[in-house]
Amino acid sequence: MTKIGTGEFIYDLQKKIQQAQADLNQLGEPVSEIPELILSANLLRSNEYLSKTNEKKSELLSMYEQYSAVLKNMLSSVFEIQYDLKEILKDQSTMISSPRKKQTKPKTKPKTKPKTKPKTKK
Repeated sequence: MTKIGTGEFIYDLQKKIQQAQADLNQLGEPVSEIPELILSANLLRSNEYLSKTNEKKSELLSMYEQYSAVLKNMLSSVFEIQYDLKEILKDQSTMISSPRKKQTKPKTKPKTKPKTKPKTKK
């Protein structure tokens, strides 16, 4: 079944994903070329930006992969529980719907035997 603490793990992954997205957003847009700088300096700045964004996107992909795996396991557990409950309901419904023998009352009263006195010893 599922491990205890799965909810905490998912919560931690969500926080990491949010932080990585915030870091990526904080990097902003690529730096536009500054005409005063030489071409190689502009390329270095662009390369640094692309490296940072690539690193953050790789982190995000890794976290989403872990997150989806945990959710897949949880969903599988939910389906197992659903199947078990369905089987229990089937069993219970067959128990309820199984025909019971009803005792019918006789139309006339049966004859009662006269009571006899117990024999006493002398």
